[in-house]
Amino acid sequence: MSEYLLSLVGGALIGLSSAMLLILNGRIAGISGIVGRLAQGVNWQSNAAFLVGLALGPVGYLTATGKWPEIFIREPLPVVIVAGLLVGFGTRMGSGCTSGHGVVGLARLSPRSLVAVVCFVTAGMLAITILRSLGV
Repeated sequence: MSEYLLSLVGGALIGLSSAMLLILNGRIAGISGIVGRLAQGVNWQSNAAFLVGLALGPVGYLTATGKWPEIFIREPLPVVIVAGLLVGFGTRMGSGCTSGHGVVGLARLSPRSLVAVVCFVTAGMLAITILRSLGV
């Protein structure tokens, strides 16, 4: 199976699950919002079900390809933890994450999401440019 075909199927599944959550539950599939509502105990059954579905993604990959997805994390665990906390802080500051703004917000033609996605992409490009210039 082609690497691009798997990416296409994965993207289609993300779009389908986001559309279904919006149409059936009236909720935006922003992971930071779902995790935040779950932590607050708001509509916990629906939020927990969505997160369990996300966690079962590798099982779907195993079923489709016969092998587990390969994941390589090169950074030490403390760096990964700090990075995760910074991402969490950023999603709260930006009133959402890339999944909420980039997948659902842009599809809904949300001006706020357009600004957020431009900021995400610009910050990512800037970070990569700086890190590469430092030889990291």
